[in-house]
Amino acid sequence: MSVARDTIDVRQNILAAAQQIMAAKGFSAVGLNEILVSAGVPKGSFYHYFGSKEAFGEALLAGYFEDYLTALDSTLAEPGLSHAVRLMNYWQRWQDSQGSLDCQGKCLAIKLAAEVSDLSEAMRLALKSGTTGIIERLARAIEAGVAEGSVVIEDKPYATAEMLYYLWMGASLMAKIRRTPAPFETASATTRRILSLPAH
Repeated sequence: MSVARDTIDVRQNILAAAQQIMAAKGFSAVGLNEILVSAGVPKGSFYHYFGSKEAFGEALLAGYFEDYLTALDSTLAEPGLSHAVRLMNYWQRWQDSQGSLDCQGKCLAIKLAAEVSDLSEAMRLALKSGTTGIIERLARAIEAGVAEGSVVIEDKPYATAEMLYYLWMGASLMAKIRRTPAPFETASATTRRILSLPAH
């Protein structure tokens, strides 16, 4: 195996370990030593791969959103389904992953958004870029749903996508506070009303 391949594997191993830990504890509360021990990487190796903890956080978020958007693209292109069903499948998968107390790294953006947006401009911009990518994809799916007749909306597709994304972000935070899936159930019912879908 080449040195370049080894470098990529070690870097990805560090990022994967950090995603699991930071999704549970947040960014500031996690020290580099904890990440490196979990990744099985020597302490002196971190700065070989990342210039700073902030640069590391930016890379962590970029990788998280790359994976997230790939999965979202697959969900919104599932064959044999209307765009309305694909959209509701996305929200159901959101609830399934974000509703778990142990989200295994899947709640990283929600966990870190408020914390790092005030700490790091680079990380805030990574969050902005990633969430914009999500909203753009939802807007395209909503527009396609309107065109095929499975979705009816009162506002423009992009504005509707923004509203729904904000709704589900808020539901995720409230579900954590209340330790109940009720906010997701409210978000799902509201989403169905906004998209003019039958009650589930």
